[in-house]
Amino acid sequence: MSPANQYKKVENKLFLAVGTLFFRLFSAVGRSFNSIIAIGKQRFTVMFIPHSEKKIFNFKISVFAMIFFAALLSGVVTFFFYYGTHYSGISSLLKDRSINLEGTQANLELIRDEIASLKKSSRVFEASLNEALSTLGLQDRGTGQPTADGDLSSFLGMEEQQEGVMRELSDLQSMGALFLDSAKSLESISKLLSAQGDLLYDLPSIWPVEGGIGRITNPFGPAEHPFTKQWYLHKGIDIAYGYGIPIIAAANGKVVERKYEPLGFGNYLLIRHKYGFYSKYAHMGRVFVREGDSITQGQRIGTMDSTGLSTGPHLHYEVRIGSQVVDPARFLNIK
Repeated sequence: MSPANQYKKVENKLFLAVGTLFFRLFSAVGRSFNSIIAIGKQRFTVMFIPHSEKKIFNFKISVFAMIFFAALLSGVVTFFFYYGTHYSGISSLLKDRSINLEGTQANLELIRDEIASLKKSSRVFEASLNEALSTLGLQDRGTGQPTADGDLSSFLGMEEQQEGVMRELSDLQSMGALFLDSAKSLESISKLLSAQGDLLYDLPSIWPVEGGIGRITNPFGPAEHPFTKQWYLHKGIDIAYGYGIPIIAAANGKVVERKYEPLGFGNYLLIRHKYGFYSKYAHMGRVFVREGDSITQGQRIGTMDSTGLSTGPHLHYEVRIGSQVVDPARFLNIK
């Protein structure tokens, strides 16, 4: 037999064997399916017998029907169990969110109260700033448009809440603009005061006794002379305290005179300042500066004593503009 015929014979046997195997397999599946269908078609009679036994209720149901109803019942039970659990979780979450919302609303009410208080303070600040600018001769920044007071009532709905939030936001923006504008005005005030502060260093404007101590025992103006008992014009003020107390310069300037008068001012200094001002310090004990020295405001120039014609330790202090004497009290602590 040729090889081709042998191969063909083997191929036919293999095909026949595979076909037989599949036929047996499908036959077994068919028989199993038929058996299942047969079992499923079996009917059972369900009977309900009341205690009176007068009428019996019964009905027939197949296995398929019982399986269907069992599956349906299981699905319904599972559905209610799942959604019951899910609803309980949502309910708990909503409760927590409700508590958080109440806390947030309470905090928002406090914030609104603070904003309302801040608005009142900002209006007082604005009025004071405008008054200060007017006093200093600077341009009045003007008052802004009035805004409605914040409504501190409870929330009555989302629309009202949104309007409230926008109102408070508008108030905050207005106050922000106010303070930004005020910063510019305060900068102008600062520059003005700085310039005036530089000017005051050149004017006899501070208390001439270090530490601000001492008291005025004899003011400027007509007075009775302590020795002659005659009326005369007291050209300065007498500040008394004690021996050795430091005397300071009342302004920047230059020492133009340092002398001693045994029957007059004793040890005294005359200092020339800018703008035609002079200051005089008399009855001093020690003197720390000399004629021609340049001095600065607040610098120690000597000590309090009772030299010259004096009844006790004090400082005789004068201020002049040119040759005209003026009351030093008009310039003391002008800052």
